[in-house]
Amino acid sequence: MRTQEMLFLFSLVAALLAIRPFLMRVGGMALQLTIIGVLLVAAATAASEFPIAKPGCSDRCGNVSIPYPFGTEPGCYYDAEFLITCNDSFNPPKAFLTASTINVTEITPEGKLHIEQYIAKDCYNASGRTRSFIPYLTLSKFIISDADNIFVSIGCDTVASLSGNLKEAGSAGNEYTVGCMSSCNSLKYVPNDTCSGIGCCRTSLAKGVNYFDITVFSQKNHSGILDFSPCSYAFIIEEKKFNFSKSYLRDLQNVTKLPMVVDWSIGENSCAEVKKSGMYNACQGNSTCYDPDNGNGYLCRCMDGYRGNPYLPNGCLDIDECTDATVNHNCTHRCTNSCFKSLSELE
Repeated sequence: MRTQEMLFLFSLVAALLAIRPFLMRVGGMALQLTIIGVLLVAAATAASEFPIAKPGCSDRCGNVSIPYPFGTEPGCYYDAEFLITCNDSFNPPKAFLTASTINVTEITPEGKLHIEQYIAKDCYNASGRTRSFIPYLTLSKFIISDADNIFVSIGCDTVASLSGNLKEAGSAGNEYTVGCMSSCNSLKYVPNDTCSGIGCCRTSLAKGVNYFDITVFSQKNHSGILDFSPCSYAFIIEEKKFNFSKSYLRDLQNVTKLPMVVDWSIGENSCAEVKKSGMYNACQGNSTCYDPDNGNGYLCRCMDGYRGNPYLPNGCLDIDECTDATVNHNCTHRCTNSCFKSLSELE
């Protein structure tokens, strides 16, 4: 339902409130609340079609939804860091961050950017090294998510390290290095579903990483294990999408990229700094500002009882909390939707 239709419904409600004395004489409070309730349910249904992009702007690139502050065209994104380049030479079209080769697979208003990132590889055969690739990633504004990702190394003769930069407000940041080693001399000792140092190792990431490169190498050129572990691999991956299998020792040769999560935010100032200085606040109506756990800047979220895109004017729309199965009510007694409650209190 369009915005004009929603406004029409709410206008009807306002008109009904104006003729409350007549309704009371004809049918009493029960009739009055029944009519108002029916109209508000219709309005709530209309509000379920939450807009995600600015008016007149595309909200999709292939299979990827593009919510504001991101956008694919001038005037449709918050600033240049939020530009999504939609490349329609692919079928379906693919979304890329700004003008880079960073393939975006999902964007959430909660400050998460899901991307695909390259795997580091170091492969051998009986004659020696056959392949070596060292990936890197540079983000000028956004941050690698420490909460969602892990650093993983796979191989039975593998040493891997990640070197990066920790972004700090007003500075170039600090150098950062983390690594791990995995080994094994027989496939039968490599456990499935467990990444604990035998054929696979993993470690967490620090907060604030906005640049990294990955180095992976073999100590013995995979000698004696080429038949089941010809390569060393290392990568950052979204933790909930990683479950180690011993088949990865060979099968990752044919995999180029894996899923990773980036944290995004607005600007470099916290909510308190924005409020104190009087700077423009990207949080629109019925929304509040909050500071991210990782990196600088701030994020927005809809207030309780509202849902939608908090970065759009009128983007947070009223919902019926009692009928929405995704809302955790924590009710011990009867649940009352805030909109209906406010009307009943008019009596």
